[in-house]
Amino acid sequence: MEHVADVRVIYGDTDAAGIAYYGNYLRWFEVGRAELMRRKGFSYRDVMERDGVLLPVIEAGASYHASARYDDVLRIHAEIRAVAGVRLIFGYRIEREDGTLLVTGHTVHAFTRLNGKPVRPPAAFRELSGSD
Repeated sequence: MEHVADVRVIYGDTDAAGIAYYGNYLRWFEVGRAELMRRKGFSYRDVMERDGVLLPVIEAGASYHASARYDDVLRIHAEIRAVAGVRLIFGYRIEREDGTLLVTGHTVHAFTRLNGKPVRPPAAFRELSGSD
């Protein structure tokens, strides 16, 4: 997995005990996904505007290993696991700056037209997986 971004846990991301709310990890997955796509030469805006394709999340999963706390710096790692059929699968690992594993997870996205109908991935995505 590629280290793609660092984020700091802000006070608004935590509960009264200063522990990050579990749902925020999905937001941090999105940060990792967007940064990884930029490194691969894509952006959501380009895919939507140029190709007329959306990438809605159709599945998400996370396994929590330790808690992030207020003011921790988190290292987000992401990878594209597969482009299969009309699906794009990402994997994630988030660690505290000291290397402590906090969460691992994945998201599955569908390639769809703006009207929600599934569509074959644009060529650039198919090339990522060698499934042209």
